[in-house]
Amino acid sequence: MGPHPAVAAIRLAVRRVLHDLLTEHHRAPAAVPHALSHESPPLVLVACSGGADSMALASALAFESPKLGIRAGGVTVDHGLQPGSDLRAAEVVQRLRELGLDPVDSVAVSVGRAGGPEAAARDARYAALDTVAERHGAAAVLLGHTRDDQAETVLLGLARGSGIRSLSGMAAVSGAGGRYRRPFLELDRQTARKACMVQSLPVWDDPHNADPAYTRSRLRHEGLPALEKALGKGVVEALARTAQLSRDDADALDSWAAQAETTVRDAAGLLECAKLYALPPAVRRRVLRRAAIAAGAPAGSLFARHIEEVDRLITGWRGQGAINLPGKVVAQRQGGRLVIRQG
Repeated sequence: MGPHPAVAAIRLAVRRVLHDLLTEHHRAPAAVPHALSHESPPLVLVACSGGADSMALASALAFESPKLGIRAGGVTVDHGLQPGSDLRAAEVVQRLRELGLDPVDSVAVSVGRAGGPEAAARDARYAALDTVAERHGAAAVLLGHTRDDQAETVLLGLARGSGIRSLSGMAAVSGAGGRYRRPFLELDRQTARKACMVQSLPVWDDPHNADPAYTRSRLRHEGLPALEKALGKGVVEALARTAQLSRDDADALDSWAAQAETTVRDAAGLLECAKLYALPPAVRRRVLRRAAIAAGAPAGSLFARHIEEVDRLITGWRGQGAINLPGKVVAQRQGGRLVIRQG
């Protein structure tokens, strides 16, 4: 008799990602960093909090990696946000070692306050994962985000109202050189939890996940259940599908904007307002955003309202003055040209 359907599902999801990594590994030229060199089998790490999603992921990685000749390790991040979090991290390390993973690291981070507690914890976590991946020369770090996490991310993006990119959720592959992989984006949280249960894997539930002080937690325990009650059970799946379609659309528009950028500049490299005006708004705004970032505006501080103001220099020209953008960047219209530069 084969494994339980939940266990089979998590293993298949991980196997697919490992196959992709191996294909990339064999295609990589010899001059690339040691993470993808041909001398040793690639190392794949799993980021594990001890929760059901990441424990299920760790168990599937431990099962699948030897069959493909891949080395498998793990890392847990201690955010230090709760008493005893160091003991919890040591316990997770022990569990990962029991699964046969090696190397296994625990990293303690101090979480700042920038951008709110959730964003600060996420920033600290990814910085730590980057450091560990580089130290071990890992080809990839697997993350346990599920379809439910994806649905929550889409709703959070919808609330921000910052356009189609914010509706595209989390990418299956992201980070420097495609370091981060999310094998479970098409699996629901229940499948991961069931896989842990039938494999008798101990699971820890982070109290933050149920703390109403956190936006994502409120969404998980109040928002999504209310949406499911009003619209039916398919909401999570529909939101995850929206994420993928939005990502495809946003990628297409980004590539269109990159091509358009070269056609809307004059011989001196200045942006021509008439040519910008002729572009579809979605493409034009992306060209303006790219130009602002190239001039030194930090991408994370550049909001839709900034770009809309610059856009009005093209579409609603009334002789208005220069527009100040983050990073001391100034946008102004000068004789049919749009000049964006450091002020």
